[in-house]
Amino acid sequence: MPAWERALPESLFRNPVLKSLSPEDFALLRPSLHRVELDIKAQLLIAHQPIRNGYFPERGIASVVATMTGGRQCEVGIIGYDGMTGIALILGQDSSSNETYIQVAGNGWRLPVEIIRPAVAESPSLRTSVLDYAHAFLVQSSRTALVNGHSKIEERLARWLLMIHDRSDGDKIYLTHEFLATMLGARRPGVTTALQMLEYRGLVRAKRGEVTIIDRVGLMELTHGAYGEEEQRYFGLATAA
Repeated sequence: MPAWERALPESLFRNPVLKSLSPEDFALLRPSLHRVELDIKAQLLIAHQPIRNGYFPERGIASVVATMTGGRQCEVGIIGYDGMTGIALILGQDSSSNETYIQVAGNGWRLPVEIIRPAVAESPSLRTSVLDYAHAFLVQSSRTALVNGHSKIEERLARWLLMIHDRSDGDKIYLTHEFLATMLGARRPGVTTALQMLEYRGLVRAKRGEVTIIDRVGLMELTHGAYGEEEQRYFGLATAA
């Protein structure tokens, strides 16, 4: 038996959904957990198609993206090492109206849907863990809708960069202006101007395909409350960080 299969969850996982499992409940999942590389743009969930696997990132970030008739897209949620894909499964659905794909490459664990559902029903610690995360994700999505409706583009951009930073291992974020525009549901020229403003203020350093966070506190102040208590609570960040 490989060493990782003998390990207990608390010594094996970074992802809190899995890390919080009791040894007994972890044993239900262990034979079916597969370590996977999560390459950029890899589709983890296709809209309106059956969900076949749940993914639990350890590194990297996935975007949950909604698409309007005509093809316009906007990100409605971010999943990093904090959670899992396919929470529709936990809510009793077989598919989602949104797609999920990797925006920052990493790695994680894959678990087939035919294992997840009975395990959630049988495992008290897994059920509590996934429901806690589902609630956190829904709060995140509702906050995103609120911010998108009431905040300026530079405030939205600052919040988004902070949320990505929360789920990243360093200060560098690798992405393009075009990708940023899709994530924010904004026009590319507007995103470019907003990014230039953040750079002018000394909050970030931007170059082609890369943004480096320079002043996290300054970014938080710039959001004027768009990034605040709800975003910080889940990651245990201090309000006055």
